[in-house]
Amino acid sequence: MSDATANTSTQDQEAQFGDYVALLKPRVMSLVVFTAFVGLMVAPVGVPAVVGFAAILFIALGGGASGALNMWYDADIDRVMKRTQSRPIPSGKVAPGEALSLGLWLSALSVAMLGLAANWFAAGFLAFTIFFYAVIYTMWLKRWTPQNIVIGGAAGAFPPMIGWAVATGGVAIESVLMFALIFMWTPPHFWALALFMKSDYDKAHVPMLTVTHGRPYTRRMILIYTALLVPVALGLGLTSIGGPLYMAAALVLNALFVRGAWRVWRRDEDAARADAYGAERRLFRFSLLYLFLHFGALLAQSGLRTLDMGGW
Repeated sequence: MSDATANTSTQDQEAQFGDYVALLKPRVMSLVVFTAFVGLMVAPVGVPAVVGFAAILFIALGGGASGALNMWYDADIDRVMKRTQSRPIPSGKVAPGEALSLGLWLSALSVAMLGLAANWFAAGFLAFTIFFYAVIYTMWLKRWTPQNIVIGGAAGAFPPMIGWAVATGGVAIESVLMFALIFMWTPPHFWALALFMKSDYDKAHVPMLTVTHGRPYTRRMILIYTALLVPVALGLGLTSIGGPLYMAAALVLNALFVRGAWRVWRRDEDAARADAYGAERRLFRFSLLYLFLHFGALLAQSGLRTLDMGGW
């Protein structure tokens, strides 16, 4: 079947509600929502429950808008990469123009409603985050430099700062360190994925570090960035939102992350291929748990602090 015939046949498929939801990248959105929620909850200033719920909803919509704009622009890459070929646009279920319209409308709606529900500083922060992900990362960094994940990771690191800004109307060392935790976590997380998905990036001509510098160099950079991540994670425990529970969790999680990065660094390609890149896959999966548990520990520490103060 020719490409033209394939495109015609796929465009005949009728879009379902789930296809439009898929455009919003719900897995990524779940991380955005959770980290923004933690940023909101650990802030020293409380907000009414209705305001907090509305703020998280509109932050989630902003994250979904970024995903839709990303899928619109990256449709050509997604058609080539095996793990993205089933996405709504390359599969022909949603037209590119529909994805663009959805992304733009949700961007405007989420920013305007967050400003009205919370404050305009947080709304401006959300607008900048959407712009950074859709334009700076997707349209520029991703196709231009192997540092795409390093710099572009800032887009995924802003949500806890936005949540903090919803409550406080500003920025503090605590919110900056929450940003830094995600920012430093992003490179080893994605490079671990790239190690066992390198052929996809090769075919799509995306200058991921594995493509431009090779796997051994990528393994070394995973270990270096993991070492840089550890003091950020532990330093967060020394701020006003840290405490014994968070610090205990951070010590264990970072020890395990360093061990995983060390094992990935020591691997040669023959051993990695023979094991189907098992160590790399395990590090990637653990990295998801790593971030979730760090923010979960911050939330639990905040709950304990509230109990100690007689708030419950």
